[in-house]
Amino acid sequence: MTSSTAPGVSSGGEPQHRHGVGRHSASESKTGSHKNRPRITFTQILGEILLTAGILFFLFAFYESYWTNIASGKAQNEANNQLQNQWDNERVNPRKKIAPELGTAFARMYIPAFGSDFQFAIVEGTADTDLEAGPGHYHDTQLPGEKGNFAVAGHRVGKGAPFNDLGNLHACDAVVVETQNAWNVYRVLPIDSFGEQRRADAERCLTPEQIERVVNGDYSSVSGRYITTPGDVNTISSLPGTDITTAGDDMEGVMTMTTCHPQFSNAERMIVHAMLTETIPKNGSGEKPAALEEK
Repeated sequence: MTSSTAPGVSSGGEPQHRHGVGRHSASESKTGSHKNRPRITFTQILGEILLTAGILFFLFAFYESYWTNIASGKAQNEANNQLQNQWDNERVNPRKKIAPELGTAFARMYIPAFGSDFQFAIVEGTADTDLEAGPGHYHDTQLPGEKGNFAVAGHRVGKGAPFNDLGNLHACDAVVVETQNAWNVYRVLPIDSFGEQRRADAERCLTPEQIERVVNGDYSSVSGRYITTPGDVNTISSLPGTDITTAGDDMEGVMTMTTCHPQFSNAERMIVHAMLTETIPKNGSGEKPAALEEK
């Protein structure tokens, strides 16, 4: 009997290969897959890196400008409540100077040009934990209303950002500082003006004696706002711009505000100087400075 085999199979049971099919087609398929695979270019790698960096920067900016504001808002509320409770329940001799304890609130500041809702409790100290609660007083500088320099630091971005808009202040804008016993009104000194223009700016809000000192005297080099380096410690000297650290009775009362510059950087410092023009004692009459109503 003649045996039969299935199509495409040899009598030995091995598959038969057609011409142009089989091994050759498999080899060509592998070669083709390598040719069709896209190559990763330097531009694509760079794009991925930039995209990742952009996402990380966005997350950091969100954390700095939003999340830290929430935490600092709570800390500022606690500082304000502590301050008000202290004022309501403690009697202090107005003639007796008491140095505030580090980390505690002792005064409240207002800048009417920034709106009626701008008010921050000022804490003693400029450590990171102090500035998270609000503007912090440089411990070795004078207190509100005193001769010399009452210097305060504050964040410009995140952590409540109390000093975010310092760059928008103009000459003679009011900065009001409230203590337990008095209201103190400071006026921003002339900014980037000299000679007759500096005099005209000063005449809008300073006393005649202060005008002469600001235009031709020992405060003639003290600008209302400028940018400097982080190491410029003379900005908070008793007489700003000098190395005088001891306040004298013949000095004017000055308030200095410092913050980082530019935004999202601490490469430089923005400085604002204001001069004390009015002090209203708290004597139970409820009188407040008219400057609080300014726009």
